[in-house]
Amino acid sequence: MTPDVAEGVHELPGGLALHHGGALPSVRVAWRLEGPVGAPVVVAMGGISAHRRIAGRARAGEGWWPELAGPGLPLDSSRFRLLGFDYLGGSGDTTGPVAGAPDFPPVSSYDQATVLLRLCDLLGVPSLHAIVGASYGGMVALAFAERHPERVARILVISAAHRTNPLATAWRSIEREAVRFGLSHGDGPGGLRLARALAMATYRTRQEFERRFDDPPEVTGTRAVFPVERYLLARGDDYARRYAPGAFMCLSESIDLHRVAPESIKVPATLVGVTEDQLVTIDEMRELESRLTGPRRLYEIHSLFGHDAFLKERVQLAPLFAQALDGDAR
Repeated sequence: MTPDVAEGVHELPGGLALHHGGALPSVRVAWRLEGPVGAPVVVAMGGISAHRRIAGRARAGEGWWPELAGPGLPLDSSRFRLLGFDYLGGSGDTTGPVAGAPDFPPVSSYDQATVLLRLCDLLGVPSLHAIVGASYGGMVALAFAERHPERVARILVISAAHRTNPLATAWRSIEREAVRFGLSHGDGPGGLRLARALAMATYRTRQEFERRFDDPPEVTGTRAVFPVERYLLARGDDYARRYAPGAFMCLSESIDLHRVAPESIKVPATLVGVTEDQLVTIDEMRELESRLTGPRRLYEIHSLFGHDAFLKERVQLAPLFAQALDGDAR
């Protein structure tokens, strides 16, 4: 059975005042609802590359979470009405940088939460059954739960903490500098290619790379090309074809600006941390759990995929989704 689908682009009346100062006089928000009309609404948000299309086949460009969202899957679009939106400042159809240039004001996870709140008002959604957020989406879920607890019954946060750590910021700072360098030389996509290649090295684990890329390099008369190098740069090429350099800069910076007050979050929270995650360490997830003041539960999983576990670990995550969406946090 094909879920009911509605999508569109709404203008936010009055623009948007930003958390770090300044304002956007006009903001459009692209959104998509998928699932039975009248079913409990669940918002799903992923990393900075995610968009409003949550469920479906990734190869067909239909959804960024094909392993976990869709009819009969852990985020069941035959049971819930799934709401997705394109991030403010991203590469989708929501307001963002123009022509790929880094000319957009700083965006906070609180700003994304405000956009989501106002979108719910425009869509006539008075309350959310849950917000499921992974990576950057988890940061936005925490910000929403802090600022608008009366509008959401529970949150599920995967690989996202209350703040970013300086080492992760160090990696992302170099990624953004690579994009700036490319833009300054008239090659924003080239800079983004290198930034994404470096980012991929931080998403995954030493163990995965050792298993996949331990073959000898290809040595020519001028250089050696290593298997892992070929893989990372291919991923960078693919990303640069699909994503705007300015949008990457904006949302990468937004990750590093992220700070919420865990003690102010009383919404029931299910947390999932990955012990091998280099970007959001298990210690950070444990600290977040210890400082939340509402009902909460932290699940710790192991994954060869590190930070990308939320995209890959369907078997491990499925029971945690079921427990979280049924209000298991305590």
